[in-house]
Amino acid sequence: MTHPATPPATAEELRAAILARYDGLSKRLKQIARYVLDEPNAVALETLAVLSERSGVQPSAIVRFAKSFGFDGATQMQRLFRDGLLSGNASLGYGERVREFAKEVDGKLIGDPGQVLAEFVEGNVMALQHLGGAVDRDTLAAAVRLIADADTVYVAGFRRSFPVAAYLAYSLHQVDKKTMFIDSVGGMARQQVHAMTADDLLLVVSYHPYAEEAVHLADTAVDRRCKVLAISDSLVSPVAKPASLVLQVREAEIRKFRSLSTSMCLAQALVISYAFSGAIAARNPSALGAKPRRPRKK
Repeated sequence: MTHPATPPATAEELRAAILARYDGLSKRLKQIARYVLDEPNAVALETLAVLSERSGVQPSAIVRFAKSFGFDGATQMQRLFRDGLLSGNASLGYGERVREFAKEVDGKLIGDPGQVLAEFVEGNVMALQHLGGAVDRDTLAAAVRLIADADTVYVAGFRRSFPVAAYLAYSLHQVDKKTMFIDSVGGMARQQVHAMTADDLLLVVSYHPYAEEAVHLADTAVDRRCKVLAISDSLVSPVAKPASLVLQVREAEIRKFRSLSTSMCLAQALVISYAFSGAIAARNPSALGAKPRRPRKK
């Protein structure tokens, strides 16, 4: 394996390098890559032994991963995250808080329904607080521009992701965005996207273990040169890799049940931001990079 002569200088450069090389990594290195992308705070602060246990690989594999990107070892890679991404990050202890919460909840016997409600409330509050720091302003603004620039927004989400996709499609209709909800009823997903073109946008929602239908639709969109906006739990998920932009969501998991509260919150913010950008663009077409509205033909 040839190693880069110069390692990435910033955490953002390393993230970009991992995404660019991900498909060519071995299965074990892909496992580490996903952990590094999804848990940058842990990578910055934890010991090599802890990272090894949590990512499910040997410490030597993490060192090998770091060296494959030009670092002298894992410590230099960790310092990059510590000095860059984590400066002033309010969500610094989120991963540890989640682990402690899960340990406490899973160790309890279920009492009354009020206890269960309290557990879900606490877990979802933590996830929602993390969302505010995980999805930055520029990324959300870029997602809004993708929606605004598309002639038609095709929305898809299957299995656990279905409610989020359904809400997005309904809400975009409500704010007068031309939208096609790919619900695949009667196995008609292929027919529902037959008119998709390069001027459209596929907004696809998918979480582990990633529905095959969602992955297939993302690949179809790319084949048709249609932009893809993905809402997913990992930057290297099968729907995130081909996407033009990814909104990464980490949902709460309480008693092995994963919530959708954070995804719904993000969906609301996305649609309302689009609605307001449309109102602004109507008054000032240069605002938010919006295109001037073309006069309707009489």
